[in-house]
Amino acid sequence: MSALKIKKGSSKHSAYNLRPNFSDVQESHTLAVIVDNEPGVLARVIGLFSGRGYNIESLTVAEVDHTGHLSRITVVTTGTPQVIEQIKAQLGRIVPVHEVHDLTVEGPSVERELALIKVAGKGDDRVEALRLADVFRAHVVDSTLESFVFQITGAPDKIDAFADLMRPLGLVEVARTGVAAISRGSH
Repeated sequence: MSALKIKKGSSKHSAYNLRPNFSDVQESHTLAVIVDNEPGVLARVIGLFSGRGYNIESLTVAEVDHTGHLSRITVVTTGTPQVIEQIKAQLGRIVPVHEVHDLTVEGPSVERELALIKVAGKGDDRVEALRLADVFRAHVVDSTLESFVFQITGAPDKIDAFADLMRPLGLVEVARTGVAAISRGSH
């Protein structure tokens, strides 16, 4: 009887449990990739994603060190934990890549995005759009008698929520920059 209890309690170490514990849960991860700022690097990084069927939800790129000619690529992607690990490993093997950071697992980080949102409406819809813009701290950057263009910054969820509220009020167009992210703290 005690042998049975030991067997039940140690099932993860059992020779009969040889199947690895892979998760099928899709997770969203924000990756910061430091690369040489030279022609073709972005194409190689994007080629890694498209060639293996990985999805990119957001992509931003900018030079961050003019003297060192380094750029930072911020990619938001979704996959199982195993796929995310595979993406990071494959990114690290690309020659002009200097660093790959998974901001999602490395600790707290700050993510922001900028969006321009055009809303066309008259009367009460126009007044409601302005009221909601005030609540979301969106700024009017262009105005005509028929439309507004709002500028909003914040976490992607905030921008999604604002756009969803603008749809019934006359949402015409949305332009988004993609996520810019950085880790919190001194490191």
